[in-house]
Amino acid sequence: MTGVGKNFVTSLAAHWSASRLIDELECLVSVMGAIVIAHAIGAHNISWAAFSGYMVMRGHAADSFWRGTLRIAGTLLGAMLALVIVPMVRHSWPLNALAAALIGMVALYGALTRRHSYAWLFIGLTFEMILLDQLDHPGDALYPFALSRLVEVVSGTLACIAVSVLSTLTLRRRWPGTRVRPSQPVGWHPHALRHAAQGAVALACLPFVAALTGLHETAQAAISIVAVMLVPVTSLGTSGFKPVSRKLLQRTAGCLAGAMLAGLTLFVAHGSVPLLLVGTALGVVIGRHIENGGHAYIYVGSQFTLAALVALVPDSYAGIALAPAIDRLCSILIGMAVLEPVLIVWHVLAPGTQPAAPQAITTSGDGE
Repeated sequence: MTGVGKNFVTSLAAHWSASRLIDELECLVSVMGAIVIAHAIGAHNISWAAFSGYMVMRGHAADSFWRGTLRIAGTLLGAMLALVIVPMVRHSWPLNALAAALIGMVALYGALTRRHSYAWLFIGLTFEMILLDQLDHPGDALYPFALSRLVEVVSGTLACIAVSVLSTLTLRRRWPGTRVRPSQPVGWHPHALRHAAQGAVALACLPFVAALTGLHETAQAAISIVAVMLVPVTSLGTSGFKPVSRKLLQRTAGCLAGAMLAGLTLFVAHGSVPLLLVGTALGVVIGRHIENGGHAYIYVGSQFTLAALVALVPDSYAGIALAPAIDRLCSILIGMAVLEPVLIVWHVLAPGTQPAAPQAITTSGDGE
């Protein structure tokens, strides 16, 4: 065999390695289990439970358990904050904006610099989801919605840990996964604080955007803003414009590609639950395969799966409705459209901005 042939075979073997295939199957089983559990225990946003089952999964049960614990803890703390603060601000757009900005800034700064960054991330995400959902649906009771956010995350985490433990005790004995290195605290970091403030400005815009446009599912826009602002602190200069813009492009590409798969599936399925589940499975496996690619665009993979799950996992298979999925996908894109002008203005006005060195965007420890 020639050198070129050997290199091709080696590349193909790496591309379809057993460990990589096992990881993709673990995610698939975890997502399907999360959907079943979420329906069984009465969750409302089933796609969020499914995405939790996807994002918590790591190559060893200990890492999956720790990541799931941080996700649940952050969700619980964010929900408790929302139960205290949201009743005081829910009837005022300016107060909504102020609360979204302050809690978002603190949570984002903690996610950038603290040891338990994943928990900090979910304090912010959960608070923003509950706050903005109340803005979208002012007549709905607050406590059941907050409880549902916790139930959804617990559903996904339980499914993930069960699959991860089973795999670690069986398949992973022969094909072990890579252990995750724990995140290290950064300490005081003025650039991180400045970066968190940029995210806060974008979050503060969302209540006004919702009021002016009649946008539904505004929480997805907040998730987009917080998630793409979570970049390595080492990539931040005076402005995070370049690293965040790279992440925004990858999130946009992933979401649009995932939405195309979802649209094709919905067209072919025409309400058929088995075909929707096949499309969901493809979205999970393809997204994770991209994410495991070892290239600079792995963030595209998780966003591909996110869009597929948002569109293809309805809150009830008995009454499949396309409108909520379209609203959620539009909200994801609108969140990015709100953030980019904030970054551009800050980048132009900030003196002494240094370009950040390109880095691969990972999803191993943080970021949705």
